Amino acid sequence: MTTASLRNATAPTVKADAVVIGVIADGDGFAPAPGAPLAHGAIDGWGGDLAATLKDLGASAKPGDVCKLPSGGSMKAPLLVVAGLGASEDVTPETLRKASGAAARALGGKRTVAIALPSSTDDQVRAVVEGSLMGAYAYDRYLTKKQEPIGEIVLLTELARSKSAKAAVVEAVCVAEAVNYTRDLVNTPPNDLYPESFAHEVALRAKKSKVKVSVTAEDELESRGYGGLLGVGKGSARPPRLVTLTYQPSRPVAHLAFVGKGITFDSGGLSIKPSSAMVTMKCDMSGAAAVAAATFAIAELGLPVRVSSYLCLAENMPAGNATRPGDVLTMYGGKTVEVLNTDAEGRLVLADGLVTANAVEPDLIVDVATLTGACVVALGNRVTGVFSNDAELLQEIPKLAAEAGELMWPLPIPEEMKEKLRTTKIADLSQHNPDLWGGALFAAAFLREFVGEGIPWAHLDIAGPAFNSEAPHGYTPKGGTGVAVRTLVTLARSRSTQA
Repeated sequence: MTTASLRNATAPTVKADAVVIGVIADGDGFAPAPGAPLAHGAIDGWGGDLAATLKDLGASAKPGDVCKLPSGGSMKAPLLVVAGLGASEDVTPETLRKASGAAARALGGKRTVAIALPSSTDDQVRAVVEGSLMGAYAYDRYLTKKQEPIGEIVLLTELARSKSAKAAVVEAVCVAEAVNYTRDLVNTPPNDLYPESFAHEVALRAKKSKVKVSVTAEDELESRGYGGLLGVGKGSARPPRLVTLTYQPSRPVAHLAFVGKGITFDSGGLSIKPSSAMVTMKCDMSGAAAVAAATFAIAELGLPVRVSSYLCLAENMPAGNATRPGDVLTMYGGKTVEVLNTDAEGRLVLADGLVTANAVEPDLIVDVATLTGACVVALGNRVTGVFSNDAELLQEIPKLAAEAGELMWPLPIPEEMKEKLRTTKIADLSQHNPDLWGGALFAAAFLREFVGEGIPWAHLDIAGPAFNSEAPHGYTPKGGTGVAVRTLVTLARSRSTQA
């Protein structure tokens, strides 16, 4: 596991396998990044025109671009890595996350990497450490030849002795580890991660934390009337689970409830997906993974916020006893739903989880789910859609997400969706929209029907950004991304200071 520390030393003098410095765009060329005085000696002592060399090599100052050069004896480290930070006015914490993450990805296997990026504030320190640890992530559980991670990240900063900067490092390590834990869960293949094993893994992780875990198995789910979870899981040889995580600090100032969609593999059920669309469907439990990881991180940070989290775990498979289009399910709490498309299963398990969350009377409920392809069509594969029954919360969540470094965008739940939900004549609600349009909006409207009266609620549709099937970028690897973890932690931190 990669470690992180602070050191007040100049880039040329530090003993490391590589030194990372930042540059900004300066017309057609490059200039040293402001706010990183400990890096200047690396540029001055390089022994040539670094800007001209970078230009000749086709390097760019774009955020996330990196270029590796031999140090040429100008410093103790043999390798100089130049990371782009964009224009000087664009150097934000997220820019620093991307730059440090891209540099870390390019330096896998190095024992010690010194990073001399801008770090004159606690926020910058936090961002650089967070980005570098997320960028250093590698998933090699199933590889016979293991990928050596970076051994140690050393951030060169004049704040090395500052208590608040040290606290920022602790927080960054906690959050980055939570993101990487989520990625591990998402990347685990579905033959090894299924409802029972997922529940077992979370219970094991809880033994090292202040989070209590309870697991509701299929017999109890049936006796208590969890029709959504049971209906989705009927076609699988691996029955569903409801996992409850509880963090109860001594004097909580707020109570948050998180609900995560945990479909460990989604074949589409009898409304079966094309085979090509199933390839990444191990990621359909990303919401539950993010909820679990965020709960553990909030507890580890000791935030004075009570958290009640619910992981709705099932495997959606076709079989002779699988739920059929046209079936009617009785959800937990008693509402009936006509199933029209078994590939719209996430909303069914979430409905059970939302009703369960209502019972603990939280101040706020947030559900996280890889819910609809329609949201990907609307926002692309890097932006999360946000829906809510509360106008202020609908604006608050994207702002907190931006602070955390995640892209989220508010979307509406039009009044017409309430009518579409009731087009069925044999049940309380239709599970699927009757036409092709507004699928993400309909799904959000469906979920809203299961939120308790007067409870503020937000729904995060992470179908796009939860899994990166393309090339790595910044601190984002190929595969599971860990999206929403940072936003949930930032939300808890925000609520902890509002009392």
